[in-house]
Parts: sequence; structure tokens; C-alpha cells
Amino acid sequence: MSDLKQRMAAGAAWLVLFRLIERGIGFISTLILARLLVPGDFGLVAMATAILAALELMGAFSFDMALIQNQNAQREHYDTAWTFDVGFGLLKALAMLALAYPSADFFDEPRVAPVMMALSIAVALQGFENIGVVAFQKDLEFHKEFWFGLTKKIIGFIVTISLALWLRSHWALVGGMIALRLTGLVLSYRLHPFRPRLSTARARELFSYSKWLLLNNLLIFLNNRGTDFIIGRISGARALGLYSVSYELANLPTTELVWPISRAVFPGYSRLAESRPQLSAAFLQVIGMVALLTVPAGAIIGLLAEPVVMLLLGEKWLEAVPLIQVLAVFGILRSLHGPTGSIYLALGKPKVVAILQCVQLGIAAALMFYCVPKWGAIGAAYSLSIAAFFAMSANYAIVIGELSLPLSRLLDVVWRTAAGLLGMGLATSLLRTALGQPNGVAGLVGNLVALTLTGLLAYSATVLLCWRLVGSPSGPESTGIGFVRQRLKKPRKRP
Repeated sequence: MSDLKQRMAAGAAWLVLFRLIERGIGFISTLILARLLVPGDFGLVAMATAILAALELMGAFSFDMALIQNQNAQREHYDTAWTFDVGFGLLKALAMLALAYPSADFFDEPRVAPVMMALSIAVALQGFENIGVVAFQKDLEFHKEFWFGLTKKIIGFIVTISLALWLRSHWALVGGMIALRLTGLVLSYRLHPFRPRLSTARARELFSYSKWLLLNNLLIFLNNRGTDFIIGRISGARALGLYSVSYELANLPTTELVWPISRAVFPGYSRLAESRPQLSAAFLQVIGMVALLTVPAGAIIGLLAEPVVMLLLGEKWLEAVPLIQVLAVFGILRSLHGPTGSIYLALGKPKVVAILQCVQLGIAAALMFYCVPKWGAIGAAYSLSIAAFFAMSANYAIVIGELSLPLSRLLDVVWRTAAGLLGMGLATSLLRTALGQPNGVAGLVGNLVALTLTGLLAYSATVLLCWRLVGSPSGPESTGIGFVRQRLKKPRKRP
């Protein structure tokens, strides 16, 4: 059990590192391409990829998750999953070709058609990727997953920038996407010895599990992107622009941590699914660590929304401040949902995830149709946060029942995080009053750095003080301190 926990923690670390590097490469790529290309190039590719994103939902059965969950998966399961991946990939590619000219007419942009035709190549290539690389996650070999993903990203980056320097057109973006998919295809067969064959022998078993993942992926799309259609339709482009940027900023620190952690612990949960006490202990460890890390990350964005907006976006974006503050709360609630979904999937109950997504979507949609016409984008932000709160309440009621977990044990893990937030809020409020309004960019940077460091230090000190006062129990604090001590005491390798 302890070895499995260590491997889960190491896997989470690898995936968090990959996510941060991937985002960093993407940010640098955007800065360079913005200098080499014009906005119309990005918009043109965005039109084509919007159609692609909708088509991706048609085959979003997440067979890889079904293979990870099934601890007795045999070769036929892998062959069947690969066969359907190939089939759906080819169908999506044909759909891209068929929709090329109708999409060009819809957007009134003739150049969309050849872009969609080219992207159909990338879609088809991805379908043939070796299903054997799923074993990197299933066997908790996340270092291999890290290098697999990072190599694809780097080659895609190099190809995109090179083509941009040469062509100075939107074809650089298209070429980079094709290169990334082609690299993934080649690497998947170089890095894993499994050689898939055409088979549909285990189709019934895979679809009985994955049909709920398809529905869940569709609901996630509607929960995450449906708001854009409502705001854009009712409040217009300006309100949607404010909301989109605010959503990205407010959710960045939470989603970048929760996604890789949830992905990393899922194989471990699947191995413990037959033992409720062990699964319960692992869940408490993970949810405690997620709360300890993501809650302050989201809170600091909300507390310091005004200086963040002033520094990164400028005065013309000041209307985004209240949006960021509300959406930061939504990001925190969303981060606490993450590890629970992996529990349901590990227990072979993806239906529960879909039901919870339906609950959240239904509450959010009902509130938005009332709030957005009255209050615009901020009404949408409040609607999302309220829906997430009720969905999370239902979520934890179900999790507690599934794991036979007393509520008191869950509160024992997370109450110190809540105390830390109070310490953070008090410290940043007092310091902001003492510092007053900053002068110029240098003053703004200085204030933001001072407030961020003070808030995080106050949070850490409050959490550790509360932990010590209750006798330093085993939990996320002891895990974090033990990890740091282990790294500090790690002996150097002799030559």
C-alpha cells in the first residue's frame, strides 16, 4: 500500500511537471507566432478546429480509461479498443472532408475548406496510434508518459515555428498540428512493443463502460463551453471576451494541478477498488493534498484579482476583476470535484459521473437563463459557482456512501485548509491597506509580489500551526514534509 501511494505521488509529480512545461511551451509559441502571423491566421484555424472539436465528441469513448480500470484486460481488449480508435478516426476524417465546403459557406470564408481537408490527415493519423502506450499509465510508469508527451510537444513546436518563419501564413499552424499527430504515431510504436491487430471481440465489454464516458465528455463540453454560447447570444461579443479571459485566468492555477493529479491516481484507485478501506485511505490522502495545494492557488488569484488585471491586462480590462473573483471560487469548487471522478471510474461506475455532470449543467443552465439577461457575464459566473456548489455537495454525499467514509474523517483532512484561507485573507487585507495604491509598473509589480508571498506564507503558517496543535496527525501536511525531508536527505550518487 505504501509503495503504491509513493508511485501515485510520483506519477502526479510527473504529470504536473509535464502540464507546466507544456503550458510554458504553448505560451512561448503564442508569443513568437503572434509576431510572425496576423490575427486572421489564428482565426482561420480556430474556425476549422471548432468543427473538429465538435466531431471529436462523436468518438470520445475514452477507451484508454476503460483499459486502465479493467485490471484483467487482455490482448483482445487492447486490440478492440485500437480497432475502434482507427474506425472513429477515419470516420471523423471523412466527416471533416464532407463538411469542408459547407463550413466555408457557414463562416463565409473560402480558405476554411482546404484547412479542414488538411486537418483531416491529422485526425486519421491519431486514430492509428499504438494503444499499447496506455500501459504507461496503467503500470504507473508516468516518466515514460512524460517523455512521450513532451517529445510530441517539442517537435510540434519546432515544426510550427519553422514553417511560420518560412511561410508566414496559417499553414504553419496546420503543419504543426499534423507534425504533432505524426510524431505521436511514430513514437507510440517506437516506445512500446505492443503491436495491435484488428478485432472487435471485446466490443460489448468496452462499450458497456465507455458509453457513459462518451456522455460524460459531452456534458463536460457543455459545462465548459456552453456558457460561451449563452453569453455571446444574450450579451454580445464584448461580454463574452471579458468572461473568456477571466475564466482562463481564474481557473489556470487550479485546473493545471488537478487534471494531472486526477489522471495519475486513477490507475492506483483501480488497483485498490476491491478493498474499500484501502481505497478510502488513498482518497483521503489525495483529496487532502489537492485541497492543500489548489485551494490557496485559486484563492490568491481571487484575492489579488485587481493588481493581476492591472499588470497583465491593463486598465481597459478592469471590468474583469469581479468576474475573476467569482470564477476563482468556481475554480476552487471545481478542483475539489476532480479526485472524486476517478473514484467512480475506478469502481466501474462512470454513470455516476455523468449524472453529477447533468445535475451541474441543469442548475447552471436554469440560473443562467435568468441571471445573464439581468446581470450579463457576472450573472453567468455566479450561476456556475452556485451550480458547482450544489453538485459538489451531492458528489461528496455519494462518495461518502460508496466508500463507507465517515464525514468526520473527511473534515479532519480539509479543515486546516479552510483555516489557512482565513489566515491568507486577513494577512493580504492588512498588507494591502498598509501598502496603499502603487505608483507605476514597478510599484504594481512590487505590491503584487509582496501580497502573493505574504498570502502564501500566512496560509502555510496557519495550516502548519493548526496541524501541530492537533498533534501532527498523518495527512497531507506530514506527506509534504516527509517528501521535502526525503529529497533534502537524498544521498548523492558517487562517481
